[in-house]
Amino acid sequence: MTIGDIPKLGAFRKPGKEYVVPYLPVGSVVGDREIAAVTRVLRSGETLSGGGRREEFERNFRDYVGAPYAMSTTSGTVTLELAIHLLGLRPGDEVIVTPQTYQASIQPLLQYPDVEVTFCDVRQDTLNMDPRCLERLIGPRTRAVILVHYGGHPADMHEIMDIARAHDALVIEDSAHALGSVYHGARPGALADIGCFSFHSSKNITTLGEGGMLTFADPEWAERVDRLRGNEVDGSFLPRRHTFGDSKENLPGGLYPGNAYTHDLVALCKHGTNATLPEAAAAMGTSQLRALPGMVERRRAIAARLRETLGRFPGLVEAPEAPEGVIHSQHLFTFFVREGTHGINRHRLLHELDHRGVQVPLRYFPLHLLPEWRARGHRYGECPTAERVWFHEQVNLPCHPALSVRQVDLLCDRLEESLRAACTH
Repeated sequence: MTIGDIPKLGAFRKPGKEYVVPYLPVGSVVGDREIAAVTRVLRSGETLSGGGRREEFERNFRDYVGAPYAMSTTSGTVTLELAIHLLGLRPGDEVIVTPQTYQASIQPLLQYPDVEVTFCDVRQDTLNMDPRCLERLIGPRTRAVILVHYGGHPADMHEIMDIARAHDALVIEDSAHALGSVYHGARPGALADIGCFSFHSSKNITTLGEGGMLTFADPEWAERVDRLRGNEVDGSFLPRRHTFGDSKENLPGGLYPGNAYTHDLVALCKHGTNATLPEAAAAMGTSQLRALPGMVERRRAIAARLRETLGRFPGLVEAPEAPEGVIHSQHLFTFFVREGTHGINRHRLLHELDHRGVQVPLRYFPLHLLPEWRARGHRYGECPTAERVWFHEQVNLPCHPALSVRQVDLLCDRLEESLRAACTH
């Protein structure tokens, strides 16, 4: 299926509400090519776990992103857990994070009560980590920085990497929104030490609803991730030969000796888990990756229409465009209202859009204000820009490739009507 073949979608029903322009729970287009790819796997009679399709998907993804290693997992959350584990955090370390993201980006840090988590405020135009704020916060105890390419707009990676390198800090880029984006000739996932991707149903491509990918350049990390996702432990081993009774080596077909005959464990870092991306999911991922450029093009075309509509309200709303050298994948379309006597009331605008059948997905509540982070001592006022923007200015609109031409027309019409109704003068 090509972009031109996208079927017309009906209203998306939510309990008690029907939307003519929904924010769909799917972020990509799934068609005959994906169905055929999955069907071939199911009819092949080959393994459905840990086979050639996963290797093919990882190889294609690695080539697309431009990273030496790409290793798939069962979800974006698992990917982030593994990435944070690779940081080697110790008591007294600090990790600087962004408040403007989904909770999974930093939730694994809750497992480290002796590691200080510091929230860095965001830029008001991109909602990405503000390098100026980062430079004020980073110090000798900073082990790592975790940032997000919010909505698909790449963060200021040149500045951030320079700051991090000057303090010997590692950088994780959560690229869940940014597949299809470009930053001065390079792609997210190859801009920092570790890249993390999600293939959840809502993302720019999906692997049957869930899936993730780690990208990096370190061969030692690749060995460790491969062990962990395959139910082996991550630890320090010493070579040592062992005999068990009269058994001196693994017998043909023996399951599961691993390195039982050859090594001793001297330090355990982390237990393993089963994070193997299924073969059918990997086959679908390969197909979706081929379709990605067309789907990103469709997202960007919708975003251009929305910016054209917003341009009729100069001074009242702002929808910043990506600067030269940066391509925005438009996973999210975000704009900002300027409240005040001669502005637009954001709360009223949200209600006007909802009343007219446009489903608005506000992304994301500032993480430092969630109960689990307040319990760690974080408070309102810590990230004033993120707080002001989320509570008073930010609006997200549907911008996914499955929207029909008619729905995009309706979206632009309803947006203009809602803006006029929400004006405070």
